[in-house]
Amino acid sequence: MDVHRDVDATVEDVVQAHEKDVEAQDKHGVKYLNYWVDEDEGAVFCLFEGPSKEAGEKVHEEAHGLTADEIFEVTQGEAN
Repeated sequence: MDVHRDVDATVEDVVQAHEKDVEAQDKHGVKYLNYWVDEDEGAVFCLFEGPSKEAGEKVHEEAHGLTADEIFEVTQGEAN
């Protein structure tokens, strides 16, 4: 999961960026699964699967140039 901070974008802008990520993802073996936007905080969170953090970042670079401030390798837990 990656985090973009201090983003000056609307939800509509993020939707367009996500669509560009989806167009570019196959080239890097990545699948962008979901994203969340906090307009008040200027934060965007992107969840993706891929071979590495770097592959996910390459998709952003190629698709729209808006690279993440942080990338975390996360594992999904099960709800009780």
